[in-house]
Amino acid sequence: MSIHVLILAAGKGTRLKSALPKVLHQVAGAPMIDYVLATAAAIGAETRTVVVGHEADRVRAALGGQDDLRFVVQEPQLGTAHAVIQAEPLFAGARGTLVVLPGDAPLLTAKTLRALLDRHEQTGAAATVLAAVVDNPYGYGRIVREGDEVVRIVEHRDASASERAIREVNSSIYAFDVEPLFPALRQVASDNAQKEYYLPDLVAIYRKEGRRVAALAIDRPDEILGINTRAELAAMSERVWDARRAALMAAGVTLEDPRTTYIDRDVLVGPDSVIRPGVTLQGRTRIGARATIHSGVRIVDSELADDVTILDHCLVTGARIAQGAAVGPFAHIRPDSNICAGARVGNFVELKKTTLGAGSKANHLAYLGDATIGEKVNIGAGTITCNYDGVRKNPTVIEDGVFIGSDSQLVAPVTIGRGAYVAAGSTITKDVPADALGIARSRQENKEGWAALKKRLLKAEK
Repeated sequence: MSIHVLILAAGKGTRLKSALPKVLHQVAGAPMIDYVLATAAAIGAETRTVVVGHEADRVRAALGGQDDLRFVVQEPQLGTAHAVIQAEPLFAGARGTLVVLPGDAPLLTAKTLRALLDRHEQTGAAATVLAAVVDNPYGYGRIVREGDEVVRIVEHRDASASERAIREVNSSIYAFDVEPLFPALRQVASDNAQKEYYLPDLVAIYRKEGRRVAALAIDRPDEILGINTRAELAAMSERVWDARRAALMAAGVTLEDPRTTYIDRDVLVGPDSVIRPGVTLQGRTRIGARATIHSGVRIVDSELADDVTILDHCLVTGARIAQGAAVGPFAHIRPDSNICAGARVGNFVELKKTTLGAGSKANHLAYLGDATIGEKVNIGAGTITCNYDGVRKNPTVIEDGVFIGSDSQLVAPVTIGRGAYVAAGSTITKDVPADALGIARSRQENKEGWAALKKRLLKAEK
């Protein structure tokens, strides 16, 4: 059986009150539609198609990295049935099953979709609705059954008192046989308050044609939850974060205060690592075993090897930190930086596009940009690589075993040779040869008695 997936992502999300398309709002660090697309891929869908509308180009651009996606445009947006029929040209002559999903259902699992497909195949239905029994069905369409068959789906506002008492509700997730679907969609009318065309109206059309409509009620109703408001967006993120926290702790990671720890969907953390309160791990961050991440740290799209320590209040983005290295507190590691094994980055040090070699140290108050620093180098407090000349960024090379004295400025492009020393307070504008001392500062002059004379003059003025 060929499986095709159609994701409805054309809506504006009016109640979110945002210029950003609804499906691009982030849930626990990823656009909500990413979760739906991942679920669609996990069931082995032959095709994945996204219906776009509001800010269509923006949605396409955001999903541009997934080359297998197909897009159709719904303009104007006139309801779910109208959205599906826009995809008809893509399915000319197709057979198999079309799964229709909303773009705002991030908790939906591949296991549930497989169960829906199994029910659809077993019953021989033309359409199968994913349903759930909920405690509070207010606002949902109700599933009205006769035995195992669905006889209609009635919207809450149109339901009678007895129908409103039904707790089995429509998820807006469906499996359709492709062949009869589009002819039936052309029969859907817009005789409702919104003047729109809705998929649940297919139930009556199929029954009139003698086709069967089945339903699958799932045990976990939270899987069908959608997102319509900022409050629901926040609640959904918390659900996803909770699941990530639980999974990591079950895998051997210590979260000292799970409620203040935010770990995105694609982050990996190795066993026996300790995450202290107030930590945020984002993007495709990878953390090895036995790492310790202290309070107030944010790490984005970075790779940390085993036994790394990140002290309090550091920001690490797009960097690589090798085994046994230590960073912080209050350090900023910017993209394309590489901290090698056993290296140390300390208080108020910033690295930008810099490699700090194995066993090297920059312990205090330094800016190292566009630099290649060898092994066992000591960078003194207040050192700056002056990498920008107003037009371009220039490189600094510091070879193995170099000692850079405090408050030095290395004006790039410049190379400090192996084993060389740079005297404290120097402004280095030329290469320093290996094993040499580079010193570039004014000669000191002491004026005897100057301070005492100054004090006497000030006192006389008063």
